[in-house]
Amino acid sequence: MASFITTMSVPTDPIVASTAAATTTSTSSVAAPPSSSQLPLSLSPTALYNTVQTSRCPLTEPPSYLSPIVRALKTGTCGLTPPSNARTRAPFKPRSAAKGTSSYQLRQFAEATLGSGSLRKAVMLPEGEDLNEWLAVNVVDFYNQINLLYGSITEFCSPQSCPEMKATDEFEYLWQDSENFKRPTKMSAPEYIEHLMSWVQSNIDNEQMFPSRLGVPFPKAFTSLIRQIFKRLYRVYAHIYCHHYPVVVHLGLEPHLNTSFKHYVLFIDEHRLASGKDFWGPLGDLVESMLRSD
Repeated sequence: MASFITTMSVPTDPIVASTAAATTTSTSSVAAPPSSSQLPLSLSPTALYNTVQTSRCPLTEPPSYLSPIVRALKTGTCGLTPPSNARTRAPFKPRSAAKGTSSYQLRQFAEATLGSGSLRKAVMLPEGEDLNEWLAVNVVDFYNQINLLYGSITEFCSPQSCPEMKATDEFEYLWQDSENFKRPTKMSAPEYIEHLMSWVQSNIDNEQMFPSRLGVPFPKAFTSLIRQIFKRLYRVYAHIYCHHYPVVVHLGLEPHLNTSFKHYVLFIDEHRLASGKDFWGPLGDLVESMLRSD
């Protein structure tokens, strides 16, 4: 298990450039929203972002382990009811933490600061708390956010419409892990995202990497793994923005996507989790816009 964990935490994580035109096929019905190909993206993601406001989702009575953003997405109080389909995962529920423990207190703090409407404040490490614990708490929340957002448009992301995991035609992502895909492997977007979410969940559920017991330290490889998780989860945002944004707009979900992504960007910026000048790839301008606007 030890060698397995080490190799998972430092994968090569390849990206290949592609100049071939993207091919899409779509089907339509009277009741269904139009597909991405039927709603051409006339503006860049940055321009579209500047035309809408990020949402401040009200709290109702969702599960206590979800942040306000995820709560509103899950309960539909912001106008989103995630569809039920084979590629929509249930939100990951962290192991229960007893009152008074560091993990419990951090979750309470995260919920309170997100509810205040200040995303910049929400991403800051609470005074006197452990950074690794804060990273672990938040990566679960981002997993849930991305899972629910992708679940809302997954019927428009199929092997036929998205035969490659791309973000524009300039960035294609190949999947690699230490078990089934030891070499960089080309696959469709939904297949890539399914492997990605399974990989993230298996790591979160791994006591050796994400210890939940008091007094058990985080492993030395934890920081490298966290960086890799954030890097890979970003690609789902990039794919949605670059290839499914028209559907997101049609469904009225762009404020929620923008809020979630801005939260993600600010968290990465605050804790310096980005690596390399091409980390943000096709969404570089959008990221700069979000950082300037905060």
